[in-house]
Amino acid sequence: MTAQRPSIVQFLTDGSLPRLCADLGALARVRITLHDEAGCEIIAGDGDVPYAIAQHASPLSEDTLSVPIEVDEMQIGELRITRGAPDRLVACVRHLATTVAEVCDHDMELRHRVRELELLYRLSEHLARATDVQEVLQIALDSALDVLDLDAGSVVLFDDKKQITSDEHGIELIASRKLSKEWLGDPRPLSIERQFDRRAIAGEIVVVEDLRMDDRILAPERLANEKIVGFVTVGIIFQNTPIGAIRLYDFEPRLLDSSEQRLVRSIAQQAAVSIEQAKLLQLQARDRRIGRQLKLAGEIQLRMMPTKMPELSGLDIAGRYTPSLELGGDFYDAFKVGVATKPNLGLVIGDVVGKGVPAALLMASVRSSVRAYAQDVYDIDEIVSRTNKALCRDTLESEFVTLWYGVIDPETLHLTYCGAGHEAPMILSVPRDRPPTMADLVELSTGGMVIGVDPAQRYQRGHFDLRRGDVLVCYTDGMTDVQNFEEQRFGKRRLQYAIIETLAEKPDATSDEIVEGIFWRIRQFAGLSKQPDDQTLLVVRT
Repeated sequence: MTAQRPSIVQFLTDGSLPRLCADLGALARVRITLHDEAGCEIIAGDGDVPYAIAQHASPLSEDTLSVPIEVDEMQIGELRITRGAPDRLVACVRHLATTVAEVCDHDMELRHRVRELELLYRLSEHLARATDVQEVLQIALDSALDVLDLDAGSVVLFDDKKQITSDEHGIELIASRKLSKEWLGDPRPLSIERQFDRRAIAGEIVVVEDLRMDDRILAPERLANEKIVGFVTVGIIFQNTPIGAIRLYDFEPRLLDSSEQRLVRSIAQQAAVSIEQAKLLQLQARDRRIGRQLKLAGEIQLRMMPTKMPELSGLDIAGRYTPSLELGGDFYDAFKVGVATKPNLGLVIGDVVGKGVPAALLMASVRSSVRAYAQDVYDIDEIVSRTNKALCRDTLESEFVTLWYGVIDPETLHLTYCGAGHEAPMILSVPRDRPPTMADLVELSTGGMVIGVDPAQRYQRGHFDLRRGDVLVCYTDGMTDVQNFEEQRFGKRRLQYAIIETLAEKPDATSDEIVEGIFWRIRQFAGLSKQPDDQTLLVVRT
């Protein structure tokens, strides 16, 4: 449809202009009249009626000179003056026409601005309530079509934001109105080499009054079938990144003026911001769902740690696991193994490479494997070997686990252990007659390679005879990797002194008290600095 032609009548608030023309003509003894765009005379009124418009256009006679009043290259009215009038009077009338045109132009610009602000305000209200990208773009499209009085349109998003190819690749239809299924089902671009799209994403407003006359059109028969004639498109661009384009159509020739083009651009800009806002809201909702799931998974993971240590005569056991994230890769376990009537104590501590969900899943798998093999296999090196083979079969090359597994005989206090790349546990023999020192601390051998790398790897058993009162401390590297605000590591040496100092303060401390004493000294060292890794500690006192 064709845009409505503006008229001088739209700008008249009273009869002052036609009265000025009449008074000026009476003063100069010539006839000066005001006419609208159709040629109908506008006459100053009396009383409550400021002016009147003749029902029929007055033909321009040979003895009458027309001075057009033009706004935005369109004639909105005219002033007529009798030919033969003094040149200075004619110049005065031309000046009056120019002044009136300027006033009308400013008034029209102001009206467009107010209209644009009103539209954008209403649009922002609607967009603020939109919850997804499709809803946002449908609202933007409908607003543009309604305010500009256009017939049809669509909104597309570009998959490839950096490059627009000449074919249909990268076009995704999101919203449309009054376009046939055939048109929407054909993703071919409208212009040869996608010239319209390229200009739109470059920041231009592409306006074509009549597509039928444009040699850039790729498939004119499609336009004929769809009855599309007028066309305008503008890119949807956010932070200099093209997102998509708004395409608007008219069923008749249509050339948008500068204010209408500016309005289309404003709608596109508002849509771009709202698209990113909708995406952000979707991401936030997804993050909340993931957060709830991670919290639940974290609770499940904590339940996988021993809630109650096995009760074996002469052995006091305690452990603590503090993840750096909702889910971690550290784990420890303590359980009875061997003959039911005379069980031994099985101890496991491990550290999965990485953090988060993958590490937690791998941790659960390794823990379950060790537990399962420990019930049927006596040799602890064979248990570690089987766990290693199972892990190699089910994991990637970059996934591996450090592991330490030990078994204590409660009667003999003999410790049999096997390490797989894990931090070497420490044993403190607490003297009865003096405080413990570094000389009383023994570090067990580290053992073989981490599990999950080489399925043929074999592991060696180690042995140690504990004594009554000894303290076995197993830990992960998160205990030693803690840093203070000066970026100093807690390190193994400080951990050793934390063990010694805890037992020096209370030589008969329980395993729970030892765990608390070590963690307390780590907190003293690190303060409120961020914990870089999971922290796990397993303590057994004989």
